[in-house]
Amino acid sequence: MAGVSAAVLLGLLSTSPPRSPPAEPATPEPPGVFVDPGPLPRSYPWHTEIVAATFWVGEILDPDAPDGSQRVSAYDSRWIERYGGCDGRQIGRECRTEQRYAEDGYWPRSMEPRMNPFYLDLPYDDVNDGLGFAWRGEVVPWARDRGYAEHVDDRAFSLMKNRWVEIRHGDRTCFGQIADAGPANYHDTAYVFGADDMPPSTTKFRGAGMDVSPALNACLHLAGLDMLQSRVDWRFVEESDVPEGPWTRLVDDDPRVR
Repeated sequence: MAGVSAAVLLGLLSTSPPRSPPAEPATPEPPGVFVDPGPLPRSYPWHTEIVAATFWVGEILDPDAPDGSQRVSAYDSRWIERYGGCDGRQIGRECRTEQRYAEDGYWPRSMEPRMNPFYLDLPYDDVNDGLGFAWRGEVVPWARDRGYAEHVDDRAFSLMKNRWVEIRHGDRTCFGQIADAGPANYHDTAYVFGADDMPPSTTKFRGAGMDVSPALNACLHLAGLDMLQSRVDWRFVEESDVPEGPWTRLVDDDPRVR
């Protein structure tokens, strides 16, 4: 220490080592990460005995809830406008749906839709829900497919929107496209993508695991539009496996979030 002044020595002793920047909080691992996309073509597991609720574009379920209006969807802030209006009959400020009939192809009689009226939701929002977005590259089976893999980190692109779902009820089978997310849960990975036929994690709405449109309600011969009694089986399907039917009369193909 010869030749070192007291002031310099004091400075050396009081200097703290540089601090490392705080670590970013880790994103929790998605529960039930068991998805292996595998080579195409792939098959998807059935989800059985699932309570299906009915919803429609323009419905106001709860005006005080952030997700209580179907004027918007998880993927479209102007859903009712782009759809063509209330999916039924607009009476004053209330959007009421209406029964659909086979002779019309289950099309609404009071309006002309500009988007596929065979729509549904599942409880996985891959855009707005923080965990749903963080996990989607791992849990969504087609996330590594061409056309999706390059958009996994793009929040303006949904991996779920417009995907096809096959639904069975008794001896009826119909097909629809995902247009929204819900009910109740928005990152229910074990149920939506699981291979073990897990039930939905929510107990709300009698444990409903999907909402279907009035067209799907009628096509499947479900209970009344306001009832939570019918149970369905469902699975994802590739577009190439969707047969011709009233659900292919008007197909939605824009995965952008708007």
